[in-house]
Amino acid sequence: MKAWLPVALVSLTLVGCQMMEPGPPPERIEVIDIGDPQRPDVERPDAERPAPSPGRIARQVAFPASEYAALPKSGTAAISGRLSLNGTPGTGETISVAPVTTYSAEAAEHALAGRAVEPADPRAREYTHTTRTDGNGNFSLQGLPPGEFYVSGSVVNPGNGQRQVILRQVSLRNGQRLEVNLSR
Repeated sequence: MKAWLPVALVSLTLVGCQMMEPGPPPERIEVIDIGDPQRPDVERPDAERPAPSPGRIARQVAFPASEYAALPKSGTAAISGRLSLNGTPGTGETISVAPVTTYSAEAAEHALAGRAVEPADPRAREYTHTTRTDGNGNFSLQGLPPGEFYVSGSVVNPGNGQRQVILRQVSLRNGQRLEVNLSR
């Protein structure tokens, strides 16, 4: 696996993701094994979009510009926490905080099934906040807007060498400080 692929998988998984209707977030953590991506049996009928990168699933959902335009890009909320898997901290890993939107429902669904999707529209990435974990797997992000978000990171499972994504949905209010532990 190329060095950039794990970081790209986490970022692409989260950018604009939605799995559930907005509302109180569930108290759950998802762990996703990232193996060899598989293409679906049915090809996308939209021939105008470019073909996805090799090994990635083509997106079926178009970027909803008006939905994103209504989202704030910054605020006064903050998230901190720790990324770990089986007690091993995720050191130097990327943590992404992306808004829950209709655009990401498809990407999240594939990610939870262990498949990578093609890169998200650059306009969606403008709403994704990222940081790196320290040597103990700790992270902190400030200046976040209010809303529903996916907080995600990936770490290599020391038991099998496979990279796994840990994903949690959270709700933020302006001024709120939230602790989000991404651990399994």
